[in-house]
Amino acid sequence: MRVGVIADVHGNLVALDAVLADMPAVDRVVCAGDVVGYNPWHAECVAAMRGDHAALSDAAAATLPDGQVPTVMGNHDRAVAFDAAYGFNEMAAAGVRHARETLSPDGIEWLEALPDERVVCDGRLKIVHGHPEDPDRYTYPEEYDEGMLGDEDVLVTGHTHVQGHAAFDTGLVMNPGSVGQPRDGDPRTAYAVLDFEEYTIEGHRVDYDVERVVDAVKDADLPVRIGTRLRSGQ
Repeated sequence: MRVGVIADVHGNLVALDAVLADMPAVDRVVCAGDVVGYNPWHAECVAAMRGDHAALSDAAAATLPDGQVPTVMGNHDRAVAFDAAYGFNEMAAAGVRHARETLSPDGIEWLEALPDERVVCDGRLKIVHGHPEDPDRYTYPEEYDEGMLGDEDVLVTGHTHVQGHAAFDTGLVMNPGSVGQPRDGDPRTAYAVLDFEEYTIEGHRVDYDVERVVDAVKDADLPVRIGTRLRSGQ
């Protein structure tokens, strides 16, 4: 089984479309949270995770299987769902406000119902946002340790927006990187492919139209730096 792994989409439909169009054939796609926030396409990105591919290109839509993409709740998803952007900086808070203004009640309800963790692929793959013990904990690849693993073979994390993985005797811990807002100095959008048969993880980076996002951020009257920092992967 091959699994496409994404995280931290953050309302960036342009990057999401580029990732899905680039992704090789997989049996399913999973998402480690933060579908919304920052960039202006919250509704379209939520719809894509729910199985509505109308906003995606044909190439991107063809990558997604029928039905919903198994997704966990990220901190921005929670803030939007429950109107609780406490401690967020102005860029993050503006993204939350914009999401709440533009999402339908049904979209908000979908975010509210997201779990903190999911176990899929017959128990072999666990998905969390930050850390299995704390969904809001930033855990960078260099901090991964074997104690993060439970009964699963592979643990997927997100939240840091930094791509990486580590192998241990009892399994793998991975972060696919951020689709919508990379923060590792590389402006290309990120995802990963997990192959259970080969027991390998391939990290991928894809060029996309960052300037289209910069313009859309301005048009949505969001803080300009939400868009401009994408140019440098910050």
